[in-house]
Amino acid sequence: MIEELKNKLNLIETNYTSKIQACKNVKDLQDLQVAAIGRKGELTELLKSLKDLSLEEKKIFGPLSNALKIKLSSLFEAKNAELENAAINEELNKTDLDLTLPAFPFNKGGRHPLAIAQKRMTDILSKLGFIWAHGPFIEDEYHNFDALNIPAHHPARDMQDTFFIKNPHKSDFVLRTHTSGVQIRTMQKQKPPIRIMAPGRVFRKDSLDATHSPVFHQIEGLYVDKNVSLADLKRDLTVFMQGLFGKKAEVRFRPSFFPFTEPSVEVDVKCVFCEGKDKNCPVCKGSGWKEMMGAGIVHPNVLRNCQIDPEVYSGYAFGMGVERLAMFSLGIKDIRAFYENDIRILEQF
Repeated sequence: MIEELKNKLNLIETNYTSKIQACKNVKDLQDLQVAAIGRKGELTELLKSLKDLSLEEKKIFGPLSNALKIKLSSLFEAKNAELENAAINEELNKTDLDLTLPAFPFNKGGRHPLAIAQKRMTDILSKLGFIWAHGPFIEDEYHNFDALNIPAHHPARDMQDTFFIKNPHKSDFVLRTHTSGVQIRTMQKQKPPIRIMAPGRVFRKDSLDATHSPVFHQIEGLYVDKNVSLADLKRDLTVFMQGLFGKKAEVRFRPSFFPFTEPSVEVDVKCVFCEGKDKNCPVCKGSGWKEMMGAGIVHPNVLRNCQIDPEVYSGYAFGMGVERLAMFSLGIKDIRAFYENDIRILEQF
């Protein structure tokens, strides 16, 4: 019986080897494969006779049949690849296509001007020792106002008339008007020395014009340690501005008021668009200077609210709008250009 089975294996091998070579398309090859080694294929059916063989015969017939199955599978696979390549070449020959030509150009994405500007600013601050800090977009009134020495009755809240979210169970929440809440949260969790920068989106009820937007990006900085003075603030912010606008940039500090700093200053940079020569300049309003940020020495009440002793520690804080500095550093005259997605503008950066 074993000899008869060997003869059948030889017939199957000869028959299907020739049929595989003669196959002209993938569909016929697939049908042939099912007929040979499919679930009910000729070789598969022959293997069922193993149960009727003795142990010695099984040791002979089993390896022979498995070897044939592997050989046929390899032949089917090779022929399938050959037919698929032939079909592809046939289709290519029907088209007027030169595969040696370079590919068609495609548009590449790029970083948004605001992302470019923010990275430049944070890179400079990083070199000054500031590290990133993050906080929530939706703040409670305590972190956004009260802890910053701006109680409910304070007129400074009118300057940040903004977007509140009613909460029937607790105090109202607000879309943060500045990233100062990140400073409070950091000081509550970490004791001095502290040197952080807090970039992020903020929201205020501002009218949209050439220099204002109700949604904009801000970077705030905080440095708290022993013996921090206004001289430290002036040194670091001068280095920052000159790092951003060049060593020849003119920077001035003038007295101002913020509830969370005392004393407070405004930091201005000479207008790079008109240099004070155009009284109708839409950026500096003809003054020749543009306010870049507010800053000052952290108010003792703010330190006390964060359980930091103002008799031992002092610090400075500052806040700036990314869009405003980006307009100066990138030469953009209208803040609305950042949000209109005009590809002609975005492609320049």
